[in-house]
Amino acid sequence: MALEVGIVGLPSSGKSTLFRALTGSRSSGDVGMAAIPDDRLVRVGETVGARKVTPAAIRVVEVRGTGPELLGNLRQVDALLVVLDAFSGTRAPAEDLETLRLELLVADRDHVARRLERVSKQAKSGDPALKREVTQLELLLAHVDAGASLADWPGKLPAELEPLTAKPLLAIGNGPDGIDLKLEAELAELAPDEASAFRERASALEEVVRRLTSELDLISFFTAGDKETRAWTLRRGSSALDAAATVHSDLARGFIRAEVIRWDDLVEAGSHAEAARRGLQRLEGKAYEVQDGDVINVRFNV
Repeated sequence: MALEVGIVGLPSSGKSTLFRALTGSRSSGDVGMAAIPDDRLVRVGETVGARKVTPAAIRVVEVRGTGPELLGNLRQVDALLVVLDAFSGTRAPAEDLETLRLELLVADRDHVARRLERVSKQAKSGDPALKREVTQLELLLAHVDAGASLADWPGKLPAELEPLTAKPLLAIGNGPDGIDLKLEAELAELAPDEASAFRERASALEEVVRRLTSELDLISFFTAGDKETRAWTLRRGSSALDAAATVHSDLARGFIRAEVIRWDDLVEAGSHAEAARRGLQRLEGKAYEVQDGDVINVRFNV
């Protein structure tokens, strides 16, 4: 499943414009996919003669407004992109950022209070686990009411809470000193070579995606074939079995071994066969820790 990022911001800050720029959509929408640029993928695809090259992608969710109920739709995302008005001259981006942080805090407070109310009723059955959760939720509510975020909570949080204030937050200034989102949205509708002709430098949105992958501690691995060569993302420290499951559940279920080669070794060798002949390809088991840039072929039997 693709990792997810949520877009939030105050009215008229440029949320929908960022959504269109990241996803290449011609209109704003609730959900879309943002490709992760990777020059290595192109070179691997050329090496194996791939007819199709598919980049890894991040799922993007746009929220139309703020408030606890709307922000609650972002509890399952992995990170938040906060869009700040840095173009109109009527807003102070730093103050808007603090306002949005407060909105997230209020949304978490509302979420804890509602769960406390629900669990308190269930705990009347006498279930010890529910009683313990009521006690913890009461402490959490007092913590938030004191102005602290759930990210500052010293203990382990209930998994069901999925607090917004504990998620990585990247601020995007929409304006001359940040990113011209209107321009980027227009360029996103063009073919890549046409868009690059209008730019004096690389797309600023590529830097946003790179910041996201860094913040989420992601790595990329590749599957390389002549039909399709594709990039995939994993959390750093993930295993070969995790990589197999990312590609398809059948690969994980019938996992035997993973054929692994570094992307640059494959490119230099010119083919899988030549890389194997040179001893650059190796077999790894389920527990192998996937490295950024690995090209992986899973041997499996279902």
